[in-house]
Amino acid sequence: MNREDFDLLDLTPDSNLELFKCAEGDLNEFLIDEAKDYQTEMLAKTYLLIHRESGDIAAYYSLLNDVIRLNETEKSVRNRINRKIPFSKQRNHYPAVKVGRLAVSEKYIGQGVGRLMLDSVKFIFTHGNRTGCRFITVDALATATGFYELNKFRFFTEKDKDDDTRLMYFDLKDFG
Repeated sequence: MNREDFDLLDLTPDSNLELFKCAEGDLNEFLIDEAKDYQTEMLAKTYLLIHRESGDIAAYYSLLNDVIRLNETEKSVRNRINRKIPFSKQRNHYPAVKVGRLAVSEKYIGQGVGRLMLDSVKFIFTHGNRTGCRFITVDALATATGFYELNKFRFFTEKDKDDDTRLMYFDLKDFG
């Protein structure tokens, strides 16, 4: 799949979401039942990846603001994150954007659509971003951590390794 085969569009009140189906029921329910309300209440912004030829929703993601608080994390995490930031700019917290939801339609699994979606988030926040944002965060389902690792996300800690979700991050300075 090529990026040129798709349009990335804002979710609108008129967006028809009923035919979207991914392998994870919670992600289907969010898009169909909750995404518009989250957007109306300005809690998350959802984007749809539309296949130009078929009109299918190939994937979607929802973004919301986040912060990385280093004073609440272990010393090794603080050191790993602060190491890449000039000493005079180091802080106890850094601005981030959270990928609240990301799902790929069953029809488009294994075709690079998920990577395309993450690359679009990385691009949006490194080109023409209107606020400071250094990191992308995600509470990845344990079953999806391999996908995020392939896309250069790192685990914050090993403390959550047996949990249903793992907190992961990507440093936008590494996107090039």
